[in-house]
Amino acid sequence: MFCRSGTSMISLIVPAKQQITQISTQLTDELGTASNIKSRVNRQSVQAAIISAQQRLRLYSRTPPNGLVIYCGTVITEDGKEKLINIDFEPFKPINTKLYLCDSRFHVEPLTELLEDGSKFGFIIIDGKGCLYGLLSGNTRSILHHFP
Repeated sequence: MFCRSGTSMISLIVPAKQQITQISTQLTDELGTASNIKSRVNRQSVQAAIISAQQRLRLYSRTPPNGLVIYCGTVITEDGKEKLINIDFEPFKPINTKLYLCDSRFHVEPLTELLEDGSKFGFIIIDGKGCLYGLLSGNTRSILHHFP
């Protein structure tokens, strides 16, 4: 796991139904906020990470079906040099967690939740307006059929 002393490591997790434009707007707002960081070195690192995340986000016209995960930030390599890391991918299972954190480490906890028990549970909901049945697996639910 990558860590560093400042807060220049961005963890961005976008659920499948989230609009890319909303996340892009949020990053633009964060870039403006980052200009208020007093430490010049930390400010520049945070701004570089946000710009890098924005550039990665521009590669996508819409959020992939399982969501999108982006990690950007400056890390210290084994030989003591700084290196900008950019990682973006679609998770192997749908992710419903929305996360934006600028910290001293990459936050992978929501991804580890995807690796937990893959048991599926069926559910039925009946009310005066109809009935639906679906599946629940982890924190992902899917509606299989809806009867009006």
